[in-house]
Amino acid sequence: MLSVLVIDESSGRAAEICAGLAGAGYRVAALMPDTLDLAEHVQRLRPDVILIETESPSRDTLEHLAVVGRALPRPVLMFAKDRDSKVIREAMRAGVSAYVVDGLKAERIQPLVEVAMARFEEYRELRRERDEATRKLSDRITIDRAKGVLMKARGLDEDAAYTALRKLAMDRGQSLFDVASDVLAMAKILL
Repeated sequence: MLSVLVIDESSGRAAEICAGLAGAGYRVAALMPDTLDLAEHVQRLRPDVILIETESPSRDTLEHLAVVGRALPRPVLMFAKDRDSKVIREAMRAGVSAYVVDGLKAERIQPLVEVAMARFEEYRELRRERDEATRKLSDRITIDRAKGVLMKARGLDEDAAYTALRKLAMDRGQSLFDVASDVLAMAKILL
């Protein structure tokens, strides 16, 4: 059963949200009137989803969401009355997975939670792919620099320098990146 952390400054509206979540088969992890201690609550409760009902997300709310998004990312479903596209963009940048302007209706909770979760997973996968591509590019740059050092120091061509790095990596049981990093570190000392 998915757990949902509910944030709503209106206790009457919050009761309706909690009833709608229970009716959709979700468990309410906690009910908060604001995002003041959001990171601590998320750390302690580990909710699957964060649901926020607000007139318009405040700067503080968006900052708290951004902090949680970096430390303990969770799908965030926000119901707001503010239709301003700038506010919506800021909310999305802060980590909101789904921003719903139309208001909260009990029969819409389950599909909207599912949309928020799907968008969150898609975003997380894109971020993982980006980080992996960045790491590979960084590794490639380090390896190319190490090849350049070997080419200059030993008078090797590019293929021979790469072969020497690769052989050393295999002999040491290390990755090509680790060996290239060692070569660059030694070059700083020796050259």
